[in-house]
Amino acid sequence: MFSSIFRSRPGVTGFQCAFRIALRFIGLLGVFPVTASAQEPAAAPGAASYHLTARWKPGGEGGLDRLTLDSQAHRLYVARAKCVQIIDTENGGLVRSIPGLDDGHGIALAPELNRGFATSGGSDAVLVFDLTSLRPAGAPITVGKGPGAVVYEPLTRRVFVFNGGNNGASVLNGATGAAVATIALGGTPGSAATDGGGTVFVGLQDTHEVLAIDAQKNTVTRRWALAPGAEPTGLALDPVRHRVFVGCRNGWLIVLDTRARKHLAELLLGREVVACTVDPGTGGLFASGGDGALAEVREDPAKPGEFRAVETVKTPQVASALAFDPQTKALYLAGISDEVPPATAAGEKSPPPESVPGDFVLRKFMR
Repeated sequence: MFSSIFRSRPGVTGFQCAFRIALRFIGLLGVFPVTASAQEPAAAPGAASYHLTARWKPGGEGGLDRLTLDSQAHRLYVARAKCVQIIDTENGGLVRSIPGLDDGHGIALAPELNRGFATSGGSDAVLVFDLTSLRPAGAPITVGKGPGAVVYEPLTRRVFVFNGGNNGASVLNGATGAAVATIALGGTPGSAATDGGGTVFVGLQDTHEVLAIDAQKNTVTRRWALAPGAEPTGLALDPVRHRVFVGCRNGWLIVLDTRARKHLAELLLGREVVACTVDPGTGGLFASGGDGALAEVREDPAKPGEFRAVETVKTPQVASALAFDPQTKALYLAGISDEVPPATAAGEKSPPPESVPGDFVLRKFMR
């Protein structure tokens, strides 16, 4: 399902038979506990758990990909098939749609430059827009083939565009849009993030790795193998604690320690992981699954390096993109359907929902 809604991200299939059987068995045991039913009953107002507080349907056609949040401006940027949608996070209203995308995928914001950057996978380009007027700022910039994820790196003021069609990254000057460099990655890039201090991280879906890139030298400095995780989809970063969280299509969550340069933890969530985001205050991770489950994972304060799922909320939503607001602690979960997805074994892809005009649903969760 991830591959159908989150477009142009080829992956690799065919895991070892014994491994698949083991994953299915674990999945049947119900690794994801459910704390809210598919009918979404809200938790009691005083409960210290996430519960649904708003459900919005902003409209628009086509699939969706990643969410990008501007906490200061109370805006949520959504990459749609043909446009960038900007949604007011306080009332769910559609602030504006910026046209000009052909198979939109990722959005990066550069507040100090007053610029936003959105990838257009079908036209091999990046749409640049003004964060004040919310209108295009100049002509689209041509990059590599099939751009997907995009990251603005503030130390160098460079934009890193990850191109799934040619397994490379295009590096742009954020202020001028001029090409700075191209980087060969050696695999098909998926999600990416930056620590804000000169390092960019990206997952490779077909080689099952995470790469670290020096943003000043434009070179790959480190590769981490993700086994038992395979086909990384979601990637989130906790720069304070030097953690990279990698959610994988086969249900594994892999935690990397970037300071010690090692695998720190492996946690089987039990379903296809679609997206990840981190609460920078607590270091807690939120992961959305292909079956609509929203899991919270935390590190044990008494046992550093040990992680566990402390809460899971079930919603009738599939193909979920995810964003976290560090100021309000709100979680935003976006998807293309209200259908309750059928059960799948651990590591298996959910069947794709049919996308129809106006089918986009955005949910807001609060504690």
